[in-house]
Amino acid sequence: MTLSFVPGGSLAHRLDPRSKLLVQVGFAAVAYAYTTPRGLALLTLVAVGCLRAADGGARDLWSYRVAFPVLLFAPLVAGATVGAPWFRVERAVATGLASYRVLLLLVVAAAYVRSTPVRESRAALQRTVPGRFGVFLGVGVALVFRFLPLLKRDLAASRAAVRARLGAERSRRERMRLVAVGGLSRAFSRADRLGTALVARCFAWNPTLPRLAFRRVDAPALALAGSMFAAAVLRVA
Repeated sequence: MTLSFVPGGSLAHRLDPRSKLLVQVGFAAVAYAYTTPRGLALLTLVAVGCLRAADGGARDLWSYRVAFPVLLFAPLVAGATVGAPWFRVERAVATGLASYRVLLLLVVAAAYVRSTPVRESRAALQRTVPGRFGVFLGVGVALVFRFLPLLKRDLAASRAAVRARLGAERSRRERMRLVAVGGLSRAFSRADRLGTALVARCFAWNPTLPRLAFRRVDAPALALAGSMFAAAVLRVA
């Protein structure tokens, strides 16, 4: 699975992107406020519900597989000590809960990316954040969402090219160097073509963006976001 929008008619697809952004921010706030086993257990239900509402599943998390080893081994590294007692369980547990919190945030993010077109994400940011900064932020997010899948595809193509040229017989360091150089070369090439394309299309800071409007279907999402914000504030207070 690629980290990109997937057309569909699910509940999440019908929501206003601003509602989904509020749910993400509220989820992050309450996740950092309640990093406890019970809190994370309840948030797991919310995260899975968000992903299911976007017709997503476990396969959508495969795009984040690079982060999985870090999240898995972070508790072991945090708990290890030089000298007696050699391993502190309380440190490992605290880091494990934090790692699981990050995983839940990735689940909610995957639901948003799967159900939200790039143009709607840009429109939501530009109409939420005022001024030129909001426009700049919207353009940056739009470019990231559009070109991250392409860059991942370029890296995969570089790896395939190295394997086709008997790269498996080279050392791991040499293979990493070849893939990195090939990926960076393609990335810079895409950046040059992007700049030329923006100039050729008379790139504007105020393009015609899709209309956004809250509807009845957004009410549950807004209520969920509001309740999570309230829970986070009460926890801090």
